[in-house]
Amino acid sequence: MTSRERALALDAVDPLAPFRDRVVVADPELLYLDGNSLGRLPHATRDRLRTHVEDEWGGRLVRGWHDWVALPSVVGDELGAALLGVGPGETLVCDNTSSNLFKLAVAAMRATGRRVLVTDDDNFPTDRHVLAGVADLLGAELRVVHSDRDAGVSVEALREAVRDDVGLVSLSHTAYRSGALAPVAEVDALAHAVGALTLWDLSHSVGAVPVDLSTADLAVGCTYKYVNAGPGAPAWLWVRSGLELDNPVQGWFGAADPFAMDAPYAPAAGAQRFLTGTPPVGGLLAVQEGVRLLAEAGLPRLRTKGQALTSYLVELADAWLAPHDVRVASPRDADARGSHVVLEHPRAWQLVQELVARGVVPDYRVPDRVRFGPAPLYTRFVDVHDALAITRDVLASGAHLTRPAEPARVT
Repeated sequence: MTSRERALALDAVDPLAPFRDRVVVADPELLYLDGNSLGRLPHATRDRLRTHVEDEWGGRLVRGWHDWVALPSVVGDELGAALLGVGPGETLVCDNTSSNLFKLAVAAMRATGRRVLVTDDDNFPTDRHVLAGVADLLGAELRVVHSDRDAGVSVEALREAVRDDVGLVSLSHTAYRSGALAPVAEVDALAHAVGALTLWDLSHSVGAVPVDLSTADLAVGCTYKYVNAGPGAPAWLWVRSGLELDNPVQGWFGAADPFAMDAPYAPAAGAQRFLTGTPPVGGLLAVQEGVRLLAEAGLPRLRTKGQALTSYLVELADAWLAPHDVRVASPRDADARGSHVVLEHPRAWQLVQELVARGVVPDYRVPDRVRFGPAPLYTRFVDVHDALAITRDVLASGAHLTRPAEPARVT
C-alpha cells in the first residue's frame, strides 16, 4: 500500500487539511518535514505582528505597556489550557528554554536541600549543559543514567540512580534523537517516593503530543517548533500550583510590585515570580497566535494525525529504504513515539544534503540520523510519500555520496 493514490486518499479525508491554508507555504513544491525544529509561519501571526509594529509600537509607543505588561501570564494561561491541560496562574511565557530550565532547576535544588540531580545521557544537549552548570554552581553532583538511543530512558535505569540523596530528576518527555516518549507518571512516582522533584522538558511535545502533568512538579518548553511562533520565540515554564519556590534570577518583573522602584525585592505570588526581565512583546504575540491556531485544531486531533503521519512514514521506510541500509531508529509503537521519526544511515549527513538540494527538508543529528518531523497541523500524507520516494531514489542512485562528509556548523 505504498501508492501515491493512497496518500492522496488519506489527505482527502483528513479533518485538519484546511489548516494548511492557515500557514504560509511560500514554495508549494518544497517538501518541508522539519516542523519539529521550526514551524511554519501562520498567516494570523504575520498579520498580528504587522499590526503590532505599525499601530501599537508605531502609534501607541510607551502607552502600549498598559496592555503588554500582562502578556507573559495571559499567553501562558492560554498555552497552559490549550496544550498542557493545566489551570490558570501556573504557566508563563518568558525567556528561552535554557534560561527557564536553569531557573527552575536551581529553585528546585535549593528547595529540597539535596546534593544530586539526575538526568540521562541522551537528554537534549542544552539540558545536560544547563544541569551540569547548576550542579557546579551549587556544589552538587549530576548523576547521569544511560538511555537507549532508540527506546529512550527507562524506569529501570532511573530506579538505580534515584535515591534519597536526589533533589531533582530532569528529563525530556519526547526524546529529540529518536522520538521516544518517557513515562511521566512512573518517573514522577519514582522521584516523589524519595522526596525529589521532577522537571520535564516538553520542547518536542508541546503542540503535538499530549502530556499529563497532574503528577509532575515543573516543566519547560520552546514555542518555535509545533507552536509555530518563529525562530527565537520566547519559551514557557510551568510550576505546579502550590509549589513554593524562589527564582534565583530575581528581576523586576518577578517582583510583587515591579513599579515600586525603591522597595526591596519581594517576589510575586506563584509562578509569576519566575519572570525576570522585560517581556519580548513581539514574540509573545507570535506565541499567542500559534497557540490559538492549535487550540482551534484541537490537541486530540493533532495527536491522532501525528501518529498516522509517522506510522505512514515508518511503513514507507520499511518498504523502500530498508534495502538501502536504512534502519528505523524510533519506537514502532505509535503510542510510544512523539511526532517525529528518525532514520539511521551510515551516510546520514550526506543524504540530508542531497535531499535538501532536491527540495526535501528533514534534519540531521549526530552520529548517523535523519529526522523527519511531519507537523500534523499542515503536513500532508502526500508530502510524506513524495519525500520518502525521493529518499529512495537518492539512495538507489548513490547521488548523496558526492556530498561533503563533514557536517556543517548548523545541521
